[in-house]
Amino acid sequence: MKVAVTGATGFVGTNLVNILASEGHDVVAIDKAPNPRTDVRPNVTTVVGDILDPAAMRAALADVEVVYHLVAVITLAHRNEMAWRINTEGVRVVAQAALDAGVRRMVHCSSIHSYNQYSLVGDMNEQSVRSVDPALPVYDRSKYQGEVELRAVVDQGLDAVICNPTAVIGPIDPVPMSRVNGILRDAARGRVPAFIRGGFDFVDVRDVATGLVLAGEKGRTGENYLLGGHYHQLSDLVRATARRCGRRGPMVTFPSSALSAVMPVVEPISNALGSDVLTRASLAALTESPTVDRRKAVTELGHNPRPTDETIGDFAAQLVSSGLLSRGAATHSQLVSA
Repeated sequence: MKVAVTGATGFVGTNLVNILASEGHDVVAIDKAPNPRTDVRPNVTTVVGDILDPAAMRAALADVEVVYHLVAVITLAHRNEMAWRINTEGVRVVAQAALDAGVRRMVHCSSIHSYNQYSLVGDMNEQSVRSVDPALPVYDRSKYQGEVELRAVVDQGLDAVICNPTAVIGPIDPVPMSRVNGILRDAARGRVPAFIRGGFDFVDVRDVATGLVLAGEKGRTGENYLLGGHYHQLSDLVRATARRCGRRGPMVTFPSSALSAVMPVVEPISNALGSDVLTRASLAALTESPTVDRRKAVTELGHNPRPTDETIGDFAAQLVSSGLLSRGAATHSQLVSA
């Protein structure tokens, strides 16, 4: 089957292309730049194209049966014009091009952030309140608006399914690394001596890619599916990654209230430096994260995320084997306990 992946050189895209190619599909890998990792495979064709260009997208999707749309700009900033445009208009352009080109199905990779986790009561599921509050970060609002744009094309006849992954971690991660993987790597390098307490639902990137394929095969038109994994304290994952690499990792954790007290001073400095790492949104993402109900994806798609310990072990192995991190001299007991 001929399939297409937008954002093929990204974190999820790299893993999705690997799965589709290994299953024997002819893959059209669409991105803004060539990818040497995919160019060498005979059943993967790289197409350089702008997802905001309707003609380019129609041409790229010619004779394609299923398109997986992954392109997005991820940021914790409150405003970002490019993020808004890519995450909303980009979805509409690809969806319309898919409809015009006669694509049988579109699978859109949205995000858990299209649901408003900051005002949630109880577990998050597919019927939870959406991210429409103007006070939310632009990423949250734009990911939901992207779904709105997609549904408008579904109303015109496009068969599309929406997947909403939680926090994505694990191998294989191209450089520059994704945000959470970068935190795990830096902690393993000893660059994070202390860490804030807070958790999230983490899912292996390979399970996200598999979930997208399952959605293409089994998902119901117009439906959302939360692709979750397992809830963990981020500090625990940071330490586990460090110890798997033979290193100690952060020894100190402190409550979120300590950072909240200095946020009015820290956030403007972070903004002035062009960083979105130390913001109210980044703090809230850890301290107000919900428990995710992933039963719909499990029962309807057969999504079955692997244990987090396996993810951390494979990611640590990637750090060492790729030369991004040399293995330290931890004892055997330290590695086992991680």
